[in-house]
Amino acid sequence: MKIMLVGKTGSGKTTLIQRLKGSEVKYSKTQMISYDDRYIDTPGEYLENKMMLRNLLVSSMNVEKVILVQSSEDTQTMFPPNISNMFMGKKIIGVITKIDKGQNIKMCEEWLKIAGATQIFHIGFNDENELNRLKAELDK
Repeated sequence: MKIMLVGKTGSGKTTLIQRLKGSEVKYSKTQMISYDDRYIDTPGEYLENKMMLRNLLVSSMNVEKVILVQSSEDTQTMFPPNISNMFMGKKIIGVITKIDKGQNIKMCEEWLKIAGATQIFHIGFNDENELNRLKAELDK
């Protein structure tokens, strides 16, 4: 099952994939779309530049789930209302990252709900319990 992660630059998409895979966490800026056997890591620019939103649509064609990644450190969101409609019936999961650093968790929840996430997970860097809950949901 393919899963695509969408979020602005620096939201934690690549780190989340590394943690889900049990890989060593090392920061790297995703310059172009990255595919592996399960995950599609999208550049933040696909969300940040409205002219590139169509790249998300095309990239999502063969995925079953889309994870909207929102950092709790952010004071605004890049997700337009109901962006989930763009993904034509795919399961939309929201993940709030960096909860051990951020102050905007409640606002992030609202943003992800407005964007169309049907479930929301809160993940901090050392939070294995919530990470395992997310893994279990992705395996369904």
